[in-house]
Amino acid sequence: MANALLIRGGRIIDPGQEIDKTGSLLIKEGKIAWLGDGTPPDADYDVLDADGLIVCPGFIDLHCHLRQPGDEEKETIATGTRAAAKGGFTTVCCMPNTNPPLDNESMISYVKTVAANESPIRVLPIGCVTLGRKGEELVDMSELEMAGAIAYSDDGAPVSSPEVMRRALEYSRDFHRPIIDHCENLFLTQGGQINEGVVSLELGLRGIPATAEELFIQRDLDLARETGGHIHIAHVSTEGSVELIRAAKEEGVPVTAEVSPHHLTLTEEAVLKFNTYAKVNPPLRTERDTLALLRALNDGVIDIVATDHAPHTASDKDCEFTQAAFGISGFETALGNLAGLILNSELSLNTLVAALTIGPARILGYEKLGTLEVGAPADVTIFDLHREWVVDAAQFVSRGKNTPLDGQTLKGKVMVTLYLGQPVYMDESLKIEARDGI
Repeated sequence: MANALLIRGGRIIDPGQEIDKTGSLLIKEGKIAWLGDGTPPDADYDVLDADGLIVCPGFIDLHCHLRQPGDEEKETIATGTRAAAKGGFTTVCCMPNTNPPLDNESMISYVKTVAANESPIRVLPIGCVTLGRKGEELVDMSELEMAGAIAYSDDGAPVSSPEVMRRALEYSRDFHRPIIDHCENLFLTQGGQINEGVVSLELGLRGIPATAEELFIQRDLDLARETGGHIHIAHVSTEGSVELIRAAKEEGVPVTAEVSPHHLTLTEEAVLKFNTYAKVNPPLRTERDTLALLRALNDGVIDIVATDHAPHTASDKDCEFTQAAFGISGFETALGNLAGLILNSELSLNTLVAALTIGPARILGYEKLGTLEVGAPADVTIFDLHREWVVDAAQFVSRGKNTPLDGQTLKGKVMVTLYLGQPVYMDESLKIEARDGI
């Protein structure tokens, strides 16, 4: 094997450098060494032919659940990150709602140690906002940051106290780390199962109203405006939420926002016939909400796409609807789920690549990630926008087989994922070969 790899003849898309052209990419010693046309200056390299494929920075997922420690029957750091690599992700940020939660230095260090030994890709832990995720007492944010936390969240639970959130945002301003909030007014959602609307009436299930999300977002925006702290709104799901965020951004409030693939492509009708595999929190909403989210992603009001990968066991889902767990296993279907929007001209390809690469990198302040700039880590995702494939949840690398897309034919498939220049996933139809004539 040569000491370098040339990815030859692909369509290189790097929104961070405003690059969209056919060319080649040379990787050497785990870094991007050259990007251009023709032949690179180095003579000793292997070749990966990318003709007809998209070559872009490795995907970054700002919101996922790896379940370890505490729920290893649902997922482990090893299985989750291998699933992420198959989905084109080279960096994942894991939420702290584990058991015990990531609310102290030792728990952050635990995740980092396990990831260093067992993960094929980069794992960045998110620390809790409050001790035990109880919403009462702030964690020692300085301690968690020094241990390696890259953001703070009580995800899975909102930070209900305005005073606690206010103080968290003040710390976030000083540490330059985002507070990621799960916006849900629990008084309005108690016992709720799906979106409040015609489908909840038809199925006789208690609904989760859009206002439960929107009231919390308005509160967080007000607090971010007052403190100057960076609020990041997780899994935005309603048209009203979009308009609140739009107005706040126009005003200069330090807010960023994410949307999950399933909220862009599925509506509340996916839960008809009591389909527990489409039960997620926040719930799938209406077509009008979905269209508003798409517009917001296209025009930059929503900054990024994040999977909210939430793996569960079969017993968590194969049960009475009201007893079923919320969540969708999303790593391995993220690109295929979204590619149809591009092929139908509902979403720009460059917008999607930016939302999966430089967008999350900028939110985290890690702008050497999410780019193919010379000298940057050689995290590269190569995909075929037109390749058809059938979702077979039984073949997921993730322990979580819980997807409402099982059995569907999708277009858009990850072909190769390189982390620091090394292949961590490669479709069997491709191979790395020695340079012609060498």
